[in-house]
This record gives sequence, structure tokens and C-alpha cells, in this order.
Amino acid sequence: MNLPNAKNIQPAGRRESWWRSNGALWALQILWGFFFAGSGFGKVLLLDGDLYAAAPRAVAWYAAVPQSLIVFAGICEVLGGIGLTLPALTRVKPGLTPLAAAGLALTMLLATAFHIIRGEYALTLVTIALGGVAAFIAVGRSALRPIAPAPLTTSRATMSLVVLGVLAAAVFAPTWYSMTHANF
Repeated sequence: MNLPNAKNIQPAGRRESWWRSNGALWALQILWGFFFAGSGFGKVLLLDGDLYAAAPRAVAWYAAVPQSLIVFAGICEVLGGIGLTLPALTRVKPGLTPLAAAGLALTMLLATAFHIIRGEYALTLVTIALGGVAAFIAVGRSALRPIAPAPLTTSRATMSLVVLGVLAAAVFAPTWYSMTHANF
């Protein structure tokens, strides 16, 4: 008689807890990934001189930051947003996901300090919340619920392209359209 491996038997409550915490991490990774990718892409678009010149009318703090720094922060946010989802979803280099989350948490820590210095306390609450969740994802995916790596396969590569396509259609295209067709 073959008995199941004792290591794989978990009490029902423990399996349910694992599913809930893993599901919560996935939900946060996807939401934060899309948010940061979209927010960052909006900053990358400020590479265009006309958009950068008009941007402070929409976002006051842009006037206090050099164009190159805003674009650099945007690139970091886009890559961080993609890093929150893509490596974990495809299981190709999933260790990049907690690194992306930690990088975004650090970015939000620096943004918090910037907004405190400027006296923009309402924005500090937002950056603290965004950074706190990013830190939670970093800890969750590095220590609590890491994702095991798997080899690159055709289906994983296809999934990567689908995720990038969804980001382009659902986040990048609307952001580009709203910024290039807005009347600041």
C-alpha cells in the first residue's frame, strides 16, 4: 500500500491559510505592478519637452524636480511594476520579484522624504502606503511565500508576452493617450 509522503500532508486550516496569504500576495503584486508600471510610464513620457513643460500644471511637484530625474524614476517604476508580476508569474527568475518590490519600497521611502521636505503631507500618506505594501510584497515573496523557479518553456515565454501585451493595452496605451491628448 502506498502512503502519501508525510511531508506533503497539511491540516486543512494550514492549506487554507497558505492559499489566502499566497492569493493576497498575488492580488497585491498584480495591482501594484499595474499601478507602478502605469505611473512610471507617465513619468517616462515626460521625456518629451512639451509634456514636461505642461506637467507642473497637473502635478505641482514636477516643477521642483529635473526632467531627467523624473524620467529616471519613471523607468525604475515601470521596471519595478513589471518585476512585481512577470518573474513570479512565469517562474523564470522569480527571485527578481522581491527585489523589484524592495526597490519600489525604497523609491517610495525617498518620495516620502521628498514630500515631507516640501510640506506635502497628504502625498506622504500615499507614498507610505504604496511603499508599505511594496515592502510587504518583498518580505512575502522572499521569506514567507517564495515562488520556486522553473525553466523557460514556450508556454512561459508566451505568458510573458501576453502579460506585456496586457500591460501595453490596459496601462501604457491609455496613459500615453491621456497625456498626449490632454489639455493641461
